[in-house]
Amino acid sequence: MRYLSTRGLPDDPRPGFWDILLEGLAPDGGLYLPQNYPQADDQTLDRWRHVLATEGYPGLAQAVLSLFIDGIDPADLRRLCELAYGPGVFSSPEVVPVSELDGGLWLAHLSGGPTAAFKDIAMQLLGRLFEFELGRRGRGLTILGATSGDTGSAAEYAMRGLAGIRVFMLTPAGRMTPFQQAQMFSLDDPSIVNIAVDGVFDDCQDLVKEVSADLAFKHRYEIGAVNSINWARLVAQVVYYVAAWLRVSTTGGPVSFAVPTGNFGDIMAGHVARMMGLPIDTLVLATNENDVLDEFFHTGVYRVRSAAETRATSSPSMDISKASNFERFVFDLLGRDAGRVRELFADRLVAEGMFDLSGTPEFQTLRQRFGLVSGSSRHADRLAAIADVDRRDGVLIDPHTADAVTVARRHVQPGVPMIVLETALPVKFAATIEEAVGRRPERPARFDGLEDRPRHVVEMPDDVATLKALIAERVSR
Repeated sequence: MRYLSTRGLPDDPRPGFWDILLEGLAPDGGLYLPQNYPQADDQTLDRWRHVLATEGYPGLAQAVLSLFIDGIDPADLRRLCELAYGPGVFSSPEVVPVSELDGGLWLAHLSGGPTAAFKDIAMQLLGRLFEFELGRRGRGLTILGATSGDTGSAAEYAMRGLAGIRVFMLTPAGRMTPFQQAQMFSLDDPSIVNIAVDGVFDDCQDLVKEVSADLAFKHRYEIGAVNSINWARLVAQVVYYVAAWLRVSTTGGPVSFAVPTGNFGDIMAGHVARMMGLPIDTLVLATNENDVLDEFFHTGVYRVRSAAETRATSSPSMDISKASNFERFVFDLLGRDAGRVRELFADRLVAEGMFDLSGTPEFQTLRQRFGLVSGSSRHADRLAAIADVDRRDGVLIDPHTADAVTVARRHVQPGVPMIVLETALPVKFAATIEEAVGRRPERPARFDGLEDRPRHVVEMPDDVATLKALIAERVSR
């Protein structure tokens, strides 16, 4: 399997998986995708069903990932999957259990990992892949990431203690819940540096991209990425789409997925699964009040918002107005025309802050070709959804999952199960849960007293020179 950049020229080299694992962004500023999506036919899906039943989630992960990862002995890949998904890592041995809700919905439980968020599923594997390849190369890695809530803690808990890995994680100051902040800032580890940036998540994300664009600095300090701009992170998420389909569709028929997303990473993994041949009828994209993506799928206009226009909401992990992974989807939408993608993302978006595909034939046939629809949810909607699922099913869901439930109910089709992808345990958003149902969510014992622990965080302006100086100073220690 070889990979190409969304902005690449026809004669660019096609790196393998292990090279792009450590790169993050492509040198031209694009994002990596497989040269071709591997195909999973009925025979493959039947084999995966048997593997999940007999070898569990680690076996399924190995089977799916082996289509994308070469240059590794199958026994080594299996060992890494066992380390990531074996006993004791997740609260359920199934890793991604499912349960049926009222009204044609299913819930894929993705929050059983160390930090109680869906990001753990990819991060646990990513840490093991990093450690394996760095060991083979005898080098280190400086991870630079940005988080709107859960990516940071999932990355830090997955990477801490791994040889040769340092983590610099940017957060938008004051934009995460107290629980999310405490989960990150309470870590006292010299290899982990938490940075609170005076800005919103998009500012943090832009800083990561600016540092990565400085190739000399990137190579000198061995900068890599854990955000979903890293293909390995995204392909690890493809596995849970397969697992959820296998567990819900016992007859092999199609299902739909409803996915809460701000950065387009989670639903991009669903798009990849669908392109591979997984029987997905519809991918339902759910946003909150920051509805840049919903606006595009209804109008064809993609217009990023400024920091001042990006609203602080009760589903804060989706308070994003510049979706990094969207470029990957547009690349496929436009027939993998890297020249057009460069024009849109490297030129027009930079100069004008928007682009318009409404009049193109590609946009007119988008739903027919890719099965993707969208909708948005507001604070009152998510409160109502949390209360409704609690009343009807006895299940508490977090605000982001509630956004997905809200939008999913608008797109349920008779005879097609609608699987909602869960985002996190409700305890991470206790104030909103209490507002919705009148009680605090249950808190797992491992999180007792979290907010009272000492904080370890560096405050920083939205300035790339300051960030580079901090990285240089800490790495050189």
